Amino acid sequence: MKEEYIKNLYRISLVFLVVLSLFFVVKLLSEFKSYGMMGSSESNTITLSGHGEVQAVPDIANVYFTIRKEGTTVKEAQDAVAVVEKSSLDSLKSNGVEDKDIQAANASFNPKYKYVYDTRSLVPCTEFGCPPRSGNNVISGYEAYESITVKVRNTDSVGKIMQDLGTLGVTDLNGPNFTVDDADALQAEARKEAIEDARTKAEALAKDLGVRLGRIANFSEGGNYGGIYYAKDAMMESSAGNTAPAPAAIPKGENTITSDVTITYELR
Repeated sequence: MKEEYIKNLYRISLVFLVVLSLFFVVKLLSEFKSYGMMGSSESNTITLSGHGEVQAVPDIANVYFTIRKEGTTVKEAQDAVAVVEKSSLDSLKSNGVEDKDIQAANASFNPKYKYVYDTRSLVPCTEFGCPPRSGNNVISGYEAYESITVKVRNTDSVGKIMQDLGTLGVTDLNGPNFTVDDADALQAEARKEAIEDARTKAEALAKDLGVRLGRIANFSEGGNYGGIYYAKDAMMESSAGNTAPAPAAIPKGENTITSDVTITYELR
């Protein structure tokens, strides 16, 4: 009986030791794996940024204007808008603007009000002052308006276009806003320069570290259209004033399209 007890105790102790050993083996492997991951994902990569930009002379000018007219009725106000709209469209077409580049929007009308006092309830003033007079807001007329956007493809004519529109009774004439028609192609060119800039920096750093670049582990890009920069001689032509009216010599300058990339390379 005593021998059987000792054998069972021995078996239990052996099982306990085996289980304990397995526990420490799993724990040790987990620690090694964690250590290996820490050492491989961060320390074996480098991250560099690159910048690229291209300049382009704008080939599109956007002009915006609104036509506002008043009338005693809605039809009268809308008819007045239609008269100015027709003369504006005729002027745009005579300056080479095509129908596809003219877009009307926000055509609407609003009532106009005035406050009318009620003379029937007029109370005479006393030595203590005049009592408040009652009245109501009544419709005195209507205002109709329409907004029009124009894309001018011949940017050399934008000055004359705006000058002509200014004589036709339009309101809120804004522009020109110069831009590039095929902006995607220029953005791709700027991105290519930014990627090459980042790669050159990464290759130089890898050479200094005595390692080689591997595959790209991460990539991100940001970019924007910069401001318009005017050429000096164009500004002088615009301000001289002795050869042509100022609106006919609006300088286009240059648009700057930029791209900024961040690339993470694995090291070998």
